[in-house]
Amino acid sequence: MGFAAGRDENEPVGEMNTTPLIDVMLVLLVMFIITIPLQSHSVKVDLPDPKPTLQVQAPPPEINKIVVRADGVVTWNGSAIDLATLRQYLDASVAMTPEPELHVQPDASARYDKVDQVLAVIKKAGITKMGFVGNEQYAAFPK
Repeated sequence: MGFAAGRDENEPVGEMNTTPLIDVMLVLLVMFIITIPLQSHSVKVDLPDPKPTLQVQAPPPEINKIVVRADGVVTWNGSAIDLATLRQYLDASVAMTPEPELHVQPDASARYDKVDQVLAVIKKAGITKMGFVGNEQYAAFPK
């Protein structure tokens, strides 16, 4: 600690002695470091085998396509069918392993009620792999 110039020796010091505060802080820091438990747990990571195994790839799934034309005709893979025959085809495809994908493509000018009837038959058959194709014809801004 230095002495300020021009100060009388008998005057009280107006500064706080911070040495004991620093000592207490360092002791507490050492105590916290000692009491922290060691991180002894590990994370198990399953790594792949270093030797690649020859796997037989499954063939791509069969794809069935339903098209609802503007005149109301429903086609199954290019053949015109009625809704009862559609239900039979769908029941047969649900029974297959793996279940074939079903692509539904309604024409932009097809009547809504006909498309709705086809979708109702698909839902009743319990199809799980279904998607709509040809949606780009409905885009507001053609590319």
